[in-house]
Amino acid sequence: MSVGLMPAATPPIFDPLECASRSHDVQRLAWRIKSCVDQADIVLAALRRAQLESWQSPAGNAYRTTIAVHASALMRARESLDAAAALILRHSQNVAVSSQRGQ
Repeated sequence: MSVGLMPAATPPIFDPLECASRSHDVQRLAWRIKSCVDQADIVLAALRRAQLESWQSPAGNAYRTTIAVHASALMRARESLDAAAALILRHSQNVAVSSQRGQ
């Protein structure tokens, strides 16, 4: 069996509308992530309210400690999501710029 040469792949055809659509899709992803950041803020506010409860029992103290640990983890996740949304928005601008350069 002989190995033949593969034909060269056809280069993609530049389509400015497709690039604009991609930029829009990337922006929508960033705003969906920002929505998750907003939801995390709502949960964090609820956790802060729960931490302010003045339970004096050992179980109440343990509950507040557990809430603090979870709130801390959620805050780190929220910060990561916020940073990711900013990077994705920046990328969407690069997608738009690269589509304008190709015209």
